[in-house]
Amino acid sequence: MSLPEAEIAALATRWPRLKRSFEVYYGDSARDDSMDALYARFIPKGGLAFDIGSHVGDRIGAFRRIGARVVALEPQPDCAAAIKAIYGGDKAVSVVEAACGPKPGVLTLHVNSDNPTVTTASVDFVKAADGAAGWEGQVWDKAIDVPVTTLDALIAAHGVPDFVKIDVEGFEADVLAGLNRPIPALSFEFTTIQRDVACKCLAMIAAIGPYRFNLALGESQKLDFAQALSAGDMAAHILSLPHAANSGDVYAFLGS
Repeated sequence: MSLPEAEIAALATRWPRLKRSFEVYYGDSARDDSMDALYARFIPKGGLAFDIGSHVGDRIGAFRRIGARVVALEPQPDCAAAIKAIYGGDKAVSVVEAACGPKPGVLTLHVNSDNPTVTTASVDFVKAADGAAGWEGQVWDKAIDVPVTTLDALIAAHGVPDFVKIDVEGFEADVLAGLNRPIPALSFEFTTIQRDVACKCLAMIAAIGPYRFNLALGESQKLDFAQALSAGDMAAHILSLPHAANSGDVYAFLGS
């Protein structure tokens, strides 16, 4: 959802390292409209969405605007606190302060204090970013231990979601390793510095059920293909993208 400038400023004062995130993710009503139109293709009114890697919760806003209930996972303490400040009065939003992974327990989160949106549980992601064009100056300067749950455990606790959004900076395949049943639809972020992770995710999803795939580059919120692709064709497309494409989200849904 868009927020008034005064509210964005108040949030940024309270959590200064998240200032850019508040301004980018809560200050653009046209972007909100595009998100709503995209997610409405996958989530019915009254449906359930899981937001895995919620950051400051802009996708929560989109899911709520289209009438869905939301379970939001965010392991970074400041981000989780900000989400609660923004959505704490909404009984249709449940915030879980945890990461999502292949099994319950604890994991180490590698924190980028200057750019928390790329904080990650993946050491390989940090290595892939080192020296990569477009990732200059990124520093993961501290580590914290956080609790971990799984998609299967979330489903047991909250029910089968209509849609799961996964945005966890290179840890997407690990999240999918904790899912052992088909769900109607999901998305996962990919980057051109870790195309192997995207290909692994596609294979894992295809092994769960008869999924088809589409893709939205960057923050376009626009699906690139008029007709959905197979897992193999989507993998080939991602491998063919130029490095400068940087990132996007793959959308997977059951059916033809």
